[in-house]
Amino acid sequence: MKRYTVKSLGKPRAIREAYGDFLLEIGEDERVVVIDCDLGHSTKAAKFGERYPERYFEIGIQEQNMIGMAAGLAAVGKIPFTSSFAVFSTGRPWEQIRLSVAYSNFNVKIVATHGGVATGEDGASHQMAEDFALMGAIPEMKVLSPSDYYSAKSVLRAVYEYEGYVYVRLVRPKSPTVYDGEFPYTLGEANLLKEGEDIAVIATGLPVHHALKAAWELEEEGISVAVYDFLSVKPFDEEAVLDAARKRYGLLIVEDHVFWGGLGMAVSSFLAGKGVQTRVGFVNLGDGFGRSGKYEELYRYFGFDSEGIKKRIREMLL
Repeated sequence: MKRYTVKSLGKPRAIREAYGDFLLEIGEDERVVVIDCDLGHSTKAAKFGERYPERYFEIGIQEQNMIGMAAGLAAVGKIPFTSSFAVFSTGRPWEQIRLSVAYSNFNVKIVATHGGVATGEDGASHQMAEDFALMGAIPEMKVLSPSDYYSAKSVLRAVYEYEGYVYVRLVRPKSPTVYDGEFPYTLGEANLLKEGEDIAVIATGLPVHHALKAAWELEEEGISVAVYDFLSVKPFDEEAVLDAARKRYGLLIVEDHVFWGGLGMAVSSFLAGKGVQTRVGFVNLGDGFGRSGKYEELYRYFGFDSEGIKKRIREMLL
């Protein structure tokens, strides 16, 4: 666990933009290849294709073939990054990811955009809120969920330098920056963004900046809230979990994901196994699908925004 004291949020930037920008930064490494399934402009992978067309493969709507190609390229020493929406990157080629990539232990980077209900108007059919569960069930798979533009670049750099297969979930909308620049990141680490003694919020991905806003506003009411950014869902930072569990009124886990197979289930199971007695609350999709609507509307509806998080914290303090 590392500490990054955050006192204000920065100018909004799209997290998925970090992917396109990062690919350009590592593009001179001739081992890097990028495969996309007809969504290069949405995933921002097309930026790489414009500069390095000989190492960019736009193969159309063939997600299973994308993973097979990536495994083959990794087998001959390339570093393949695969790109598509989360619903297509994890659901359609799950068998190929499990067998061709993970079981074969190939160095493939699966980067998905449009994760969670933050996908918004594309509707429940495209709002992949089961990807942590799908990817996390695969042995040794690393599951990363950056919270802003700069953490996405930091995570992607760690992923690029890591020898092994990983899954990175990015999201669609612009969001305020939490960090003021890139930082050294080690896979599996969480960042403590705000100290607090009454209750802790463990959040991952886009809800992190909403959790910070909620914590700052509750501070004005005399409620001291710690906020942890879990950039890694699997493995998660056990030290950070134990630290959060020491808070007076327990901890709240916030994720744009279903409950089953998500970070909340993993963290609560870990605490139970350690015999830690503390109150654990959850903000997630429960056991249901998303809905069609604007990102802001959906986050308000499901309680992922600052008002929803504040409401849940107040309930836990009763």
